[in-house]
Amino acid sequence: MRIGAIEAGGTKFVCGIGNEHGTIEDRTSFPTEQPEKTLAQVFEYFKDKGVDAIGIGSFGPINIDVASPMYGYVTTTPKPGWTGYPFLPALKREFDVPMGWDTDVNAAALGEATWGAAAGLDSCVYYTIGTGVGVGVYAEGKLVHGLVHPEGGHVLLRRHPADEYEGFCPYHGDCLEGLAAGPALQGRWKIKGSDIPQDHPAWQMEAYYIGQAVANTVLMLSPKRIILGGGVMHQPQLFPMVRAEVLKALNGYVSSDALAAGIDTYIVPPGLGDNAGLSGALALGLRALGQ
Repeated sequence: MRIGAIEAGGTKFVCGIGNEHGTIEDRTSFPTEQPEKTLAQVFEYFKDKGVDAIGIGSFGPINIDVASPMYGYVTTTPKPGWTGYPFLPALKREFDVPMGWDTDVNAAALGEATWGAAAGLDSCVYYTIGTGVGVGVYAEGKLVHGLVHPEGGHVLLRRHPADEYEGFCPYHGDCLEGLAAGPALQGRWKIKGSDIPQDHPAWQMEAYYIGQAVANTVLMLSPKRIILGGGVMHQPQLFPMVRAEVLKALNGYVSSDALAAGIDTYIVPPGLGDNAGLSGALALGLRALGQ
């Protein structure tokens, strides 16, 4: 069985081939540019691969309502050239195989629930914190969609008392993404996040915001595991800080051994590492084939 996988990110596309066991057998990547140029590279990659299905985890927002005439379209993204683009229909015109379609973070949540840090559990929430912030929700064995799809990267937070940065989100200013994504680190501290020393106060402020969001997730969705991925979370010192902020925010209200004694195994990095998104797209393709 050969399953195609597309992790369509706002910065780069990753395309790969895998099997039903979750093994990625081949991959390529290229920058996300204008839709026609980017998809031409996707078509070229898959044209001779003989895939049985393709799964796509896409940056968004996207339309995932199968009853909508705009199903498979990118919607209100700030990515130039992609607003209103018929992403999935373009793929379907090129390849006559079953296709799974969802957000990149929902795909990552599915990948982690299938083969990664949440394997064996029926619920998890996946955060990617990088150039932007996205949230994927897997609950009772299903990916959560609802009205559109979760956009937890844009929840509103209490501002840190010492934070004077206005936030960079073009829609909300100081939402989670506007205050905690990579561009916020650089905008606030005038240095790239990857270059900020581990003992810099930037990380305590970062943990303050991420911890609030995670605590809200515990209260709202009560998932059995929370996974924090993305480039910003490559800073290992953030995990204990975030866990401490979550416990502080919850203040003992949620009674669970997973929080009281096992928070180190409750709030975790991706089990699939940087493969979470591509593996999740593979899982979407498998689901489409099964349907």
